[in-house]
Amino acid sequence: MLQNLWTNRKWIVILLACLAGMPVCRAQDSKSESPSLTADQIVARMTARNEERTAALKAYTGRRVYQLHYHGFPSDREAEIVVEMRYTAPTTKEFHVVSQTGSNFICDHVLKRLLASEQEAQSRDNHQETSLSSRNYNFSLESQETTLQGPVYKLKVEPKHKNKFLYRGNIWVDGRDFAVMRIQAEPAKNPSFWLSKTFIEQQYEKVGSFWLPALNKSTSYIRLGGNATLTIDYRDYVVHDGESAGVRSQRTGPASSGSTAAVAEN
Repeated sequence: MLQNLWTNRKWIVILLACLAGMPVCRAQDSKSESPSLTADQIVARMTARNEERTAALKAYTGRRVYQLHYHGFPSDREAEIVVEMRYTAPTTKEFHVVSQTGSNFICDHVLKRLLASEQEAQSRDNHQETSLSSRNYNFSLESQETTLQGPVYKLKVEPKHKNKFLYRGNIWVDGRDFAVMRIQAEPAKNPSFWLSKTFIEQQYEKVGSFWLPALNKSTSYIRLGGNATLTIDYRDYVVHDGESAGVRSQRTGPASSGSTAAVAEN
């Protein structure tokens, strides 16, 4: 009896850890701008571009592979689901589970709950409360570098309020597109006392004129031992902007953990 109670508590903790590791993802396009900007200027241009991109992006489809690996008491477990998704402007996301393998408990009570959580974050009210903007975050410029692709700004972000969809850490902003190329962060709100730490990393790829999620990895450490690692690989995008028949992603296999990407903010 006690073991069953402990086992159920562990899976609840894992679920909360996964939900905490999901920064809200949105879409962006590209234009050129000059370097040597302040943090306020970078954020202002990023916010303005996001509004333009929100209006331009009509719909996109894709396929995702969700994998969760848990190591610890009472036993190691893993699971995977493959999902087809469709986004339709302004706030609709639809998911269809194509297949699932591994632990049925993790598939049904953890991974599928992530889909419901993302739909919740996509609502109009939550969109404003979770957008990457000065409304929800304080920004400071950490560094700037020049690459062959143009300037890149590293910003420190601190949430202004506690929300399970917000995070604190560092973002890397492309100076041409004013899109976040990479995130390394932790949740703004610890979802459970039983979690000691959760680390999040996100990367994105460019499809046509927009930047969409390519890879998400979240690792949570549990106070009494064990850890859970969630990865989401995003594939097979087809983007519709209202002007073309659809632009397809060049990548159909797993994303590289070291690839350059940009965060979508739509």
